[in-house]
Amino acid sequence: MAAGAAALNWRRVSSFTGPVPRSRHGHRAVAIRELVIIFGGGNEGIADELHVYNTATNQWFLPAVRGDIPPGCAAHGFVCDGTRILVFGGMVEYGRYSNDLYELQASRWLWKKVKPQNPSAGLLPCPRLGHSFSLYGNKCYLFGGLANESEDSNNNIPRYLNDFYELELQHGSGVTGWSIPVTKGVVPSPRESHTAIIYSRKDSGNPKMFIFGGMSGCRLNDLWELDIETMTWSKPETKGTVPLPRSLHTANVIGNKMYIFGGWVPQSTEDNISSQDGEWKCTGSFSYLNLDTTEWVCLISDCQEDKNNLPGPRAGHCAVVIGARLYIWSGRDGYRKAWNNQVCCKDLWYLDTEKPPAPSQVQLIRATTNSFQVKWDEVPTVEGYLLQLSSDTPTPTAAEIPITMVPETANAQGIKLDLRSQTINKVPNNVQISISETKAKVMEPENAKKNNLISKESIAPLCLPASTLGPQISANVNELLDFETRTAKSDPSISAIVSTAQNMVTQQAVKTESSGTNGAIVKDDTSLTTVNSKPEVNETAAPSARVVSVGPDDSSVQLPKTSPLRQNTRVRGRERRWYDVGFFQNNSALVNQFYLLPEEKAILSSKVENADVPNYSLLKKQDLAPGTLYRFRVAAINGCGIGPFSRISEFKTCIPGFPGAPSIVKISKSADCIHLSWEPPVSPSGNILEYSAYLAIRTNQLHENPNQLMFMKIYCGLKTSCTVTAAQLANAHVDHTSKPAIVFRISAKNERGYGPATQVRWLQETKTSGSK
Repeated sequence: MAAGAAALNWRRVSSFTGPVPRSRHGHRAVAIRELVIIFGGGNEGIADELHVYNTATNQWFLPAVRGDIPPGCAAHGFVCDGTRILVFGGMVEYGRYSNDLYELQASRWLWKKVKPQNPSAGLLPCPRLGHSFSLYGNKCYLFGGLANESEDSNNNIPRYLNDFYELELQHGSGVTGWSIPVTKGVVPSPRESHTAIIYSRKDSGNPKMFIFGGMSGCRLNDLWELDIETMTWSKPETKGTVPLPRSLHTANVIGNKMYIFGGWVPQSTEDNISSQDGEWKCTGSFSYLNLDTTEWVCLISDCQEDKNNLPGPRAGHCAVVIGARLYIWSGRDGYRKAWNNQVCCKDLWYLDTEKPPAPSQVQLIRATTNSFQVKWDEVPTVEGYLLQLSSDTPTPTAAEIPITMVPETANAQGIKLDLRSQTINKVPNNVQISISETKAKVMEPENAKKNNLISKESIAPLCLPASTLGPQISANVNELLDFETRTAKSDPSISAIVSTAQNMVTQQAVKTESSGTNGAIVKDDTSLTTVNSKPEVNETAAPSARVVSVGPDDSSVQLPKTSPLRQNTRVRGRERRWYDVGFFQNNSALVNQFYLLPEEKAILSSKVENADVPNYSLLKKQDLAPGTLYRFRVAAINGCGIGPFSRISEFKTCIPGFPGAPSIVKISKSADCIHLSWEPPVSPSGNILEYSAYLAIRTNQLHENPNQLMFMKIYCGLKTSCTVTAAQLANAHVDHTSKPAIVFRISAKNERGYGPATQVRWLQETKTSGSK
């Protein structure tokens, strides 16, 4: 299936901060999560600094590296294994090449020179540049490159290589040694400045290395395949239009496709290309090879490459993949330029190759009588999110209410999505992206001065040793909260008034590692706050937890098995109508209104995910109503459009008069118990009569329905603190909807009854097997 340049939505990054590295070619890049790490290359000298670009914040920075810092190099090998990076070979100065191996521990920015053992038979790899260096499992595979036969670096005698080495890595850090595998079949011809990737089909098959193109006196466009299990070389038959012969291009795998961009190509496009192609140019052509079918597809041909909305022709650039997004930076643009007159590109581009996946369910943070504060897990490499809601309560059509115009502003919440349609350029004024959070203190009894308020950037786990928990079963087991049998007992006239034993909610975690249970389903008018802790790379960080406080009625009780949440869009035989809340750059929103579409467009929007985006400034708005059930869904947006919607979550706005949720929850640990403390609700709506605290416990019903937690009351009284004994903790259920955690809930009661509950997720230590 071919696709033209018009179908590609390349984006040029024009707004970034930090020290931007000088333009160059011959550099290399790898990705660690959202970070692009760039090393080496040259332009008027070889660069020796390490640059990092944060794709989430559009920020460049120079990490403070230490240890055995390698000299600058170009056309080197550069691979990433977890959070460590390996650098092999490259040109360190004109005519002088290297065969040194360095390791960078990116979690500490620590360099170390490593010395692998020699092969049992044969010599070490000779100094070289332009080789390929590919990682699969615990081994790196080195192929080819260019060596200098002369001992005098000023007298360069090039020798093209086609030797093949295997480097075994030790777990975590260090290497074992080089080996020279015995291969079968015809070995690819010697070459340098080629590309090599490793791909393994999902359904079956051995991992295979694919080598494409390169330079060997003339530029090449042949494709070679190595079965890594059998060590057999072959030359696969391909279909489609093979890219022009090239070198200094890039190859990246996304899904089952190998994307080839740029490089030096012959100036002549005739079939009789000279073996020594003296006429050459940079190209911006772009193709991919379907690695399952070995079919080539041209996306940008050489005749299309000069368009303004596409990356310009270049060679010696770097390309890296984060998620399904391809980033390209710098490189030499030298179109018909001599080697002594090099011009390098300064631009950074990215391309989304597929629509984003569905986000997690919308998660509730706070609810009031007429608003929800919600969030969802971030989706990497997206430009924004579309949030929609639906309600079974009859909603007036656009013609039935007075029009409220959204004023045009120069910067409505500061969001610019640039989705090519140019119809989405602002967040509606009724929605606030900012999200308020309270902080939790998690205290170690040994040293209370170490207590830390936790921010989003510094969150670490607090773990209770298993040895402190006894085998006893709590005597309070009769106070289980079985929602399937008890929720029906709440007062039908005022659903927010629930008894002490009914004032709990189903699991909802406001956490980026969320699973399908994270969107709560509203049955009554209770609500929750979520506390999460998040481990950092540094395992010695102080234990702490994060609290996100919520207002009344923001959470929910699981619907009984006889009334499951339906994920289709049918509501009592009719199509469910979805209304846009707005587009958001971040993964949170304060929702108090939604937009009403004209009747015909509302029906279309409910059926089609990628319906035309309306101009919100021309639409009428509807306020949220108290005590009303609303369904939410969210979809991520990138350069390919709007992706699939999340699973549906249901939340209910509050009924006035009930107390808010307790806030600022603190957890401290002692040898045989833990202590919970909290602050009174910010809005008590009267006198607080008592507090209740609950613990999620293990039951047989959890095996049948893991998403429906069972709770035991562990405290009831006027104090704003309680102790949880080892006997009670021994019966605790460890929730695995995101990271393993013990779940507590705390709620307050006034004259009208119990208000929403604050939920605390106390992370437990994860035990892993092996040497990790």
